[in-house]
Amino acid sequence: EEDEAALEELLGPSPLAPGPDAQRIAIVHPAVKWGPQKSPLSTAELQIAEAVALVDTLQNWTVLDKTILRTKNPNKKFVFGKGNFQVLTEKIKKLPHLTAVFLNVERISSLTKKELESAWGVQVFDRYTVVLHIFRCNARTKEAKLQVALAEIPLLRSNLKNEASQRDQQRGGSRYIMGSGETFLEIQNRVLKERELKIRNALEKLRRKRALLRTQRKKCEFPMVSVMGYTNCGKTTLIKALTGEAGLQPRDQLFATLDVTAHAGYLPSHMAVIYVDTIGFLTDLPHNLVESFSATVEEVAYSDLIVHVRDITHPETTLQKATVLSVLRNLNLPSHLLDSMIEVHNKVDLIERYKPAEENALAVSALHGHGLEELKQEIEKKILTATGKKILTVNIDLEGPQLSWLYKEATVQEVEVMPEEGTARVKVIIGNSAFGRYKNLFPSSKIFIS
Repeated sequence: EEDEAALEELLGPSPLAPGPDAQRIAIVHPAVKWGPQKSPLSTAELQIAEAVALVDTLQNWTVLDKTILRTKNPNKKFVFGKGNFQVLTEKIKKLPHLTAVFLNVERISSLTKKELESAWGVQVFDRYTVVLHIFRCNARTKEAKLQVALAEIPLLRSNLKNEASQRDQQRGGSRYIMGSGETFLEIQNRVLKERELKIRNALEKLRRKRALLRTQRKKCEFPMVSVMGYTNCGKTTLIKALTGEAGLQPRDQLFATLDVTAHAGYLPSHMAVIYVDTIGFLTDLPHNLVESFSATVEEVAYSDLIVHVRDITHPETTLQKATVLSVLRNLNLPSHLLDSMIEVHNKVDLIERYKPAEENALAVSALHGHGLEELKQEIEKKILTATGKKILTVNIDLEGPQLSWLYKEATVQEVEVMPEEGTARVKVIIGNSAFGRYKNLFPSSKIFIS
């Protein structure tokens, strides 16, 4: 009960949440002319389109205006050059009923945020703030909420420095609190550190619980398939199509899935597998945000196979693929998982006579069921290789102990009894070590490898 009370305290209302009020947003995208910050795989128009999609994900948030403005260096205090900044400020001030500006950059410093808010007279959000708020609105489980709380810590820390420097300027006198020997900044930093430690400890407890569930799944020998991809590429729709799970309700929005969810399905040989739905990826997703949600993606390292789903209709599908592969490489996954990955080109029903340019990629329409049987066969082939399992048919003597042994040590798929002979043909899925034991125990048994 104490643990629950402490957890509820950590999951209380966020001081950073913009609140339930409607937001009327102007989106400003700083387009870098040249240099290392210019994206080689994207355009300013596509980047601002993604910013619009992020805002549209949020209830009561409306895009009033969008602007692409050139800049040499988006990291300087006012982001743009003097002339461009003045033109932009005049435009923003003329927008009716504007409540906030979304500056489409990864992170802005607390100093830049303060200066821009002072110049424009409204709140200023960056990608970190907007994506974090989407996460906050979509978090359903305790784990997802804790991960959001952890991702808020860097923002709270940044706000704290700003607040402390303002206090120092206003007071001019003693910086210490009530003779405690600690400054306001030191006290608040200590409180934040304690909060971060509590969140990490609570997440660690949930991790251990999930590791226990994972061990139980391994004992049952259910192979695990992690379904990954850029946000809104159709992962949940694909899992629903592969499993026939009616309860799954895919949503056409960014970051609809924040938690790891597991769903059982069957392959052509009737082998049961667990499909794991994971959080989607986003270009320029801030590092702190990725780190906070590492608990969500760590499940992937324990899977037997990764299925990478791509929305092949998206104009930035190549950049999205590069983003997903970059994140997967940074997770330090076992090389065999990356090498055996299946690439799925989804939403092919929207492109006439689509053929994948990439070798070994499979074209599917999760919505209409096109290509699903080929995908299931490919998943089965890769799973059998990854787990060292074989599909066999064995002839057994019904009076002997073989059938009960197979039920105990392997997955029995079919039993065809031949009563006049007192024998049966049994189709099984069996691991390498169990197969070795079977051959030693029953050397005269006839075995047919499928």
